[in-house]
Amino acid sequence: MSASKILIADDNPTNVELLEAYLTDLPCEIAIAVDGRDTLDKVAEFQPDLILLDIMMPKLSGFEVCRAVKDDPATRDIMVLMVTALNELGDIERAVNAGCDDFLSKPVNKIELLKRVENMLKLRSVKDELQRLREYIDGMDER
Repeated sequence: MSASKILIADDNPTNVELLEAYLTDLPCEIAIAVDGRDTLDKVAEFQPDLILLDIMMPKLSGFEVCRAVKDDPATRDIMVLMVTALNELGDIERAVNAGCDDFLSKPVNKIELLKRVENMLKLRSVKDELQRLREYIDGMDER
């Protein structure tokens, strides 16, 4: 897996440090966002492959951030893994309705996080390759 870009969006510095520590063995570049608005700004500038997104954040909730990312054609292919202490069935349903790709409850298990991140990054890579092939085929059809 080539170096991927992961955005950690969480307003709790302890959670951020823990997630960063768990991800150190992966070939990835990491950026941090501290609230919902900051997350959307970082998405635009950093262009991550995956967002580890907390739900309970200031300014915009993770639900709102996820919906904004998934509604924008420029960012809708970014994978979103909701990482949150909320674990009620209704919260999971709201996360899915907002467009998240997967959901992980706190406290985070390192092995579970790493496997989900690896799988989501592989899926993103396959989607990108499929898009490149579609563009290539479309170019061939135009000749």
